Amino acid sequence: MNGRQRHTEPVDVHLILRRETADGPQVLLSRRAGPVYAAGLWHLPSGHLDGPHEDVVTALVREAREETGVVIDPADVRAAVTVHHRSPGGVSRTGHFFEVRRWQGEPRIAEPDVCDAMEWAPLDALPTGMVAYCRAGLDAYTASARLAVHFQMPGDAIAFDPAADRLRLVPNVADGPGPGGPEAALVEFAERAVGRITRWTDTSWARENSRVWRADGAQGGTWYVKAHQNQRFHGREVRGLRTWAPALGAAAPRLVAADKTLRAVVITAVPGRPLHGVVLGPEREKAVFRRIGALARRIHQSGPARPAPAGSGPAIAKADRHLAAARAHLKLGDEEFVRALIAQADRLEPLEWVETHGDFQLRNILYDPDIPAAPAEAEAGPFLAVIDLERSEPGPAVRDLVRLSDAWADRPDLFEAFRAGYGRALTAAEEARLVVDAALDSVSGIAYGAAHGDPELVERGRRTLARLRAEHRAPLSPTRDAR
Repeated sequence: MNGRQRHTEPVDVHLILRRETADGPQVLLSRRAGPVYAAGLWHLPSGHLDGPHEDVVTALVREAREETGVVIDPADVRAAVTVHHRSPGGVSRTGHFFEVRRWQGEPRIAEPDVCDAMEWAPLDALPTGMVAYCRAGLDAYTASARLAVHFQMPGDAIAFDPAADRLRLVPNVADGPGPGGPEAALVEFAERAVGRITRWTDTSWARENSRVWRADGAQGGTWYVKAHQNQRFHGREVRGLRTWAPALGAAAPRLVAADKTLRAVVITAVPGRPLHGVVLGPEREKAVFRRIGALARRIHQSGPARPAPAGSGPAIAKADRHLAAARAHLKLGDEEFVRALIAQADRLEPLEWVETHGDFQLRNILYDPDIPAAPAEAEAGPFLAVIDLERSEPGPAVRDLVRLSDAWADRPDLFEAFRAGYGRALTAAEEARLVVDAALDSVSGIAYGAAHGDPELVERGRRTLARLRAEHRAPLSPTRDAR
C-alpha cells in the first residue's frame, strides 16, 4: 500500500437475451432515448447494481424485468463474458455480460422514457449505430472469450467504429499456444493485416509439421494464417503467391500479408474442399480431370518458358540417402529399378522451365460443385482451385504431374481427360522425365514416411514403384522409339 485512495469503479450488468431461428441466433437490442448516455444508439438491456446488497445475477434479473418485461429465473442465467471498459471520457467500469435462453413473457418496451425501440438482431449481422462498449461485449461473447478489455481513447466515438475497434480479448486458460490457436506474435501479425479476429480454427494437415489456421474476422471475412517450417518454404510460397497465383484469379488464394521473421503469411480463403477422398461418378470425374488439366496449363503458362539451368536434371543427388533410408521397405528389385533409371537420366534432354506448383496433388486441389467455372474461361466444368504453394518454384512442367499421376493410375480415361484440359500431349522427353522423377519421389516418400511413422505415405510410394515397374520394363527413350 502506498497510501493512495483505492481505485473504485461502477459495476454494470448486460443481458444477452438469445433466441435461435432458422437464419441463426438473434439477440434482443433496445435503442436508448431521452436524457441518457448514448441516446439514439442500440444497446443490450442493461443497468447498474442498486447497492452492496445486490449481486450481479439479482441485478440482471431485476433490470430485465424493468426494461423488457420478461421474467427470468436466476437458474437460467449463464455467465458469458466480463469486459473492463473505459469510455472516451476516461471513466472506467466493469461490465458482466450474461446469456439467457429461457424466460417468461414477450419482450416489450417497458421504459418508454429511456427506450424508443426494441428488436431482435442477428448475432452475426449486428446493426450499425451500436454503443461501442456493448458491441465489444457481444464480439467477445461471439469469440467465446471469458474476459476482455475495451479501453477507448480520448476522441473515440461512443458509437462503434470499426476503424477504432479497441477490443482486446484476454486468452482463456485453455487457449494458450497449441491446437486452439497460434502464439501471440502470429495473432498480432494477422490482426495488423485484417483487423481483429474472433475465432481461430486449426486446419493443419495431420503430418508434415503443418501449422495453418482459419481466421474469422470480427467484421466478417475469413482468411488463413500459415506458419512455414523453414525460410525456404516461406520464400517459395510468398514468391508463388506474388508471381503466378494472381494469374489464376479466384482459383488460387491471394496474399494479404507476409512476415519473413515469423515465416508466416495471411491469405484469402478459397472455397471448396480437397479432392482427395471425394467420390464422384465416372463422367463427373472426367470433367474434374479436364479442369485439373486446364488449371495446370494456366499455372505453366502464367509466365514465359525459359531454358533449363545447367545441371538441373532429375534430382538424383539425394537418391543414395533416400534409398538407404527406404531400403527396409522396398520390394525385391525396387532399388535396382530406381538405380537403372538414374543411370539413364543423364541422356535425357533438358526440359524448358516454367512456373510450377510443386505439390500438385488431389489434397491441394479444392473442389466446389456448387460454383461454376468463371464465365471468362474457355473450359466449362466445376470450380477448382489450388492451395499450399510452399513447394512452388520454376521447373519442368512434368514436375506437377509426378504426384498427380497416382490419381489416374489404371484409369487412362482420366489421364486423357487431363490431357484434353491441358491442351497438348506430353513429349517423349517429358514422359521419360516423369518416370524418373516419379520413382525418385516415391523413394523419398517411403524414406520420409518410415522416419515419421506415416504408413500411408510408405504404402503410396511402394504402390507407385510397383506401377512404374509394370509400365516401364524397357529402357527409357526420349524419342518413343524404344519403350
